[in-house]
Amino acid sequence: MSIADNIKSLKKETEAGKVILLAVSKTKPAAEVQEAYDAGQRLFGENQVQELVEKYEQLPKDIEWHLIGHLQTNKVKYIAPFVSMIQSVDSIKLLQEINKHAQKADRVIDCLLQIYIADEETKFGLGFDEAIDLLRSDEFAACKNIRIRGLMGIATNTDNEKQIKEEYYELKTFFDGIKVSYFRKDDSFNILSMGMSSDYKIAIEQGSNMVRLGSTIFGTRVVKHWKNN
Repeated sequence: MSIADNIKSLKKETEAGKVILLAVSKTKPAAEVQEAYDAGQRLFGENQVQELVEKYEQLPKDIEWHLIGHLQTNKVKYIAPFVSMIQSVDSIKLLQEINKHAQKADRVIDCLLQIYIADEETKFGLGFDEAIDLLRSDEFAACKNIRIRGLMGIATNTDNEKQIKEEYYELKTFFDGIKVSYFRKDDSFNILSMGMSSDYKIAIEQGSNMVRLGSTIFGTRVVKHWKNN
C-alpha cells in the first residue's frame, strides 16, 4: 500500500479509539513526508535535531514537529523556536535548558517526561522516583516556559508480548497517579505516548492515546547517517 493508503487505514484505526497518530519520519526524505502531509497527516516525529531542522525548513509550516529521540542540552537552541513538542525530557537539566530557550523565543514549549520502563540499558528515561523528584523540585517550579503535557515510554524490544503489556500497564498506572497527584486541575496533562510500529496495538489496549509509527506508514527504514548529531 502507498503512504497515503497507510495513513488512511491507520487514522481510521486510531481515531476510533481517540488515539493520536504521530508519523515517525526519521531517515525519510522530505518527499515522503510531503506525501503523508498531502494525505492529511500533520504530526511528525524526528529523532535527530539536524534532520528535524532540515525538514522544518523544507516542508509546510503548519506541520507539528515532535522531537522523540534523546536530546542533548547543547542542541535545544536549534529547535526551540519552532518545535511543537519535545517527548524525550529525561532530566531536570534538559528541562531547564528547554525553558531557557523557550523564554528567548518568547513561547511555551510542550514537553513529555520520558519514563524508563524497558528492561534494556540502552534506553533513556527517568525512573519513577526520579520523575516524582523532578515534579516536586524548586527547579521545575521555576520553569515557566515549558508545559508538561504527559508521559512517554518505550517498551523493551522483545517478542514477549506479556512483558510489553506489563511495561505499558505500569506506565499507564504511573501516568494516572501523576495526573491525580500533580496535575489534578490541569486539563492539558493528557498525553500518554507509548507504542511504536511493532507494539502499538498492545500499547493502545493498555491506555496509550498517542502512538509513534514509522515503518507502518513509510515502510522499512533505510538507515541514513545525518552529520553532526
